[in-house]
Amino acid sequence: MAEPIRQIKKYPNRRLYDTLTSSYITLADVKEMVLQFEHFQVVDAKSGEDLTRSILLQILLEEESGGLPLFSSELLSLIIRLYGKATQGMLGKYLENNIHSFLEFQQRLQEQSRAVFGNNSQIHPDFLAQFLHFQQPAMQNMMSAYMDQSQKMFQQMQEQIQNQTRNIFTYPPTEKTTAEP
Repeated sequence: MAEPIRQIKKYPNRRLYDTLTSSYITLADVKEMVLQFEHFQVVDAKSGEDLTRSILLQILLEEESGGLPLFSSELLSLIIRLYGKATQGMLGKYLENNIHSFLEFQQRLQEQSRAVFGNNSQIHPDFLAQFLHFQQPAMQNMMSAYMDQSQKMFQQMQEQIQNQTRNIFTYPPTEKTTAEP
């Protein structure tokens, strides 16, 4: 039986209340839940409206404003331009799938480093960063090839949609009747 989703209530004073622990929590605590792969939902205490996405966006905003940002201004501009377009829903799923793939790749690298170096805490934390630094040209080539492949797949999908649209809106040819004199 699946565990019930942990519920966090957001009160008008902007405080977050964890119903599991019966205590107030911070955005940092919610971030820790995300990092620990805990399933939760944030709801407005009065209306019951799901606020999970807005809380996660707040956490992203805090992360972006400190340290090294993940999203460049150009990337954010591109994303904003896609809102309201027919492909908006498709893009979200596309990004989600690609990030899952990237995280799986990262996890495999970490597992390989553990296999080679063991759980030596002096080597492990920096291994991935060092590997990516030395492998940056290869990683860029791999990502470039991946993007080329994704672009080709997207173009093929567009062609299929265009062909299906043509087939839907093309009427069967009418038979020509010739009038006999």
